[in-house]
Amino acid sequence: MRVFTVSALALVMSTMGCADATDKSDTKAEVKAEAKIEQSVETVVTQDDGISLWEELLTSGHRSDKNKQRDQYRNPKETLGFFDIKPGMTVVEIAPGGGWYTEIIAPLLGPNGKLYAAHFDPNSDVEYYRNSREKFGNKMEADADLYSNVEITMFQPPEIFDIAPEGSADAVVTFRNVHNWLRGGRSATVDSFKAMYKALKPGGVLGVVEHRLPKSIEQDEKASSGYMHQAFVIDVAQEAGFKLVASSEINANPKDTAQHPKGVWTLPPSLRLGDEDKQKYLSIGESDRMTLKFVKPTEK
Repeated sequence: MRVFTVSALALVMSTMGCADATDKSDTKAEVKAEAKIEQSVETVVTQDDGISLWEELLTSGHRSDKNKQRDQYRNPKETLGFFDIKPGMTVVEIAPGGGWYTEIIAPLLGPNGKLYAAHFDPNSDVEYYRNSREKFGNKMEADADLYSNVEITMFQPPEIFDIAPEGSADAVVTFRNVHNWLRGGRSATVDSFKAMYKALKPGGVLGVVEHRLPKSIEQDEKASSGYMHQAFVIDVAQEAGFKLVASSEINANPKDTAQHPKGVWTLPPSLRLGDEDKQKYLSIGESDRMTLKFVKPTEK
């Protein structure tokens, strides 16, 4: 495995109190929490040449310029810091898609870490699922040294939840995926969270990033716009057994109204309307997103 400089590394991530999880208001508690996040992610050991591990990870040549350009919206350094992801951990990434976050998490975990990438069934009846899984697998094989700590597993609700051995993971993360699970109904969504709960060790962290629908706008049953109420996501996670410990505005975008002709896919990077009002949507940027941190209780 290609090793980034992680020896003697200690990512000192703060233990956060829970701010109001359903309100986007800029409370003093949230401001203080955000300050702790910013301080904690800067405590990465610096190499002899003055470059931090994070700088090395995010600027590395294994990431395309296209993927690097999205850092301003996805905030990987701050987001993974908020979720307490550290070298040497066992982590599950749910529905990694093309591997945007995998490119960062796998080398961050290092040779002593493990990343279960819970992707589609390679033998699925759905062509899109098969193609997506094959493309991801090819990406892992093309740089087998970098991704030597990655094991591809299967996650395809509402039928397949084989994401990792029971009680094996220190953390589970999922980025902008919950709305897809709702297509199978609320029960399938809860079952997805139960699978993550099962994979985690007691005390393990679940990190969720999802497109956020304002409370003033009604959410349809299938979340067809791609946006979801933050309270709903919290509710289904808690139904599965999780405890919410913190929420963050790291990935918030106040420019996003969540009311667009093609849902969240109207915005970049999808830009489903093509050149129609393209500059308008580029000026908005990517979606407004909730960032939620849950834990699996050590005792029921």
